Amino acid sequence: MKVLLGAFGDPGHTFPIIALGRALHDRGHEVVVQTWRRWQPQVEAEGLGFSAAPEYDVFPTLGRALKPYEAVVRAARDTQPLIAELAPDVVVADILTLAPALAAERSGIPVGTLIPHVDPRPGAGFPPYSIGARLPRTPVGRRAWGAMDGVLRRGLEQGRDELNDTRVRLGLPPQDHVHGGISRQLSLVATLPQLEYPRAEPLPGRYVVGPLQWEPPSDPVELPEGDGPLVLVAPSTSQDGDHRLLRAALAGLADLPVRVLATWNRRLPDPPVEVPPNARLVEWLSYARTMPACDVVVCHGGHGTVLRALTSGCVVVALPAAGDMNENAARIDWAGCGVRIPRLAATPRTLRLAVGRALGEPSLARRARELAAWSAAHDAGDRAAELVEELALSAAASR
Repeated sequence: MKVLLGAFGDPGHTFPIIALGRALHDRGHEVVVQTWRRWQPQVEAEGLGFSAAPEYDVFPTLGRALKPYEAVVRAARDTQPLIAELAPDVVVADILTLAPALAAERSGIPVGTLIPHVDPRPGAGFPPYSIGARLPRTPVGRRAWGAMDGVLRRGLEQGRDELNDTRVRLGLPPQDHVHGGISRQLSLVATLPQLEYPRAEPLPGRYVVGPLQWEPPSDPVELPEGDGPLVLVAPSTSQDGDHRLLRAALAGLADLPVRVLATWNRRLPDPPVEVPPNARLVEWLSYARTMPACDVVVCHGGHGTVLRALTSGCVVVALPAAGDMNENAARIDWAGCGVRIPRLAATPRTLRLAVGRALGEPSLARRARELAAWSAAHDAGDRAAELVEELALSAAASR
């Protein structure tokens, strides 16, 4: 079959889409990925077709206010010729990438959604997504969070109304339900099921398939000498411009009996970072190549980094910087596979204590190894591709 995949251009959204595309290609399907032009060489190297996604300013700027979803309307119309030319049997779009989904719906093509992190949709007793609160342990806690349902509902309904206005402008009927940007035909949640809070009621078309992982090829790096536990410091590629986490971690771990490998992710620190004798600082490294040799990964809590660490059997120390990192840090704490640190506590002493706990509590390492074993036994790409095939076949049969 022919499949069109669409993804927002940030690595955390593009990489899972490329992983899905590779799995579909391996099963014999023709796959085209529509994403930012920066990823064209990597997409084509995997044997996939590439189409440049429209890249618009999606946030208001001084002197130019944007109507809600204005960029989506433009991008959906610009994507329509691609839909007509490719004539895909099914379209799967990243959760932030509505244009190919809406363009496909206008053409009567079945649409799935790839959620490249934990599911953001609320459940009974869940705390609000991304504030960093854990699932409550008692009925009292669940009722306390439930008291906020009305406020959250109003926000979701506003989002529904804005999306419906967009749909009407594209000639599509409005929807009654909230979270209308997530397909009810098929939503692939690309995370570990052990990080998902249990839900009292299922969501239509939702499947937690496991991590969809891909990264650009790169050369291996030399590990620090010695035989002590290996701690990887892997800061976010987009947050923490002053390298606060990197500096605090290297200073805090300098006197511990550990080896430290750290990266500045091609964002040169200014002023330079002081590197202690037990550490090695590199410009860039492959997580896939490096993390299997590590015991602990210190990071900001980006979902892709967290998953790569856990599927490598590493305990995670997360100091969230922004966005869904707070949610990811709460989930690893809840799942018993890591340690979280408040954002404002990025000090050498705090990092030293957190890594000491990560190495000193056997239950954390045991749980991380359990998650790695689950991932090794479940091919997320193959499962996700199978579900995409089922969606296409079901839609064809109904026609």
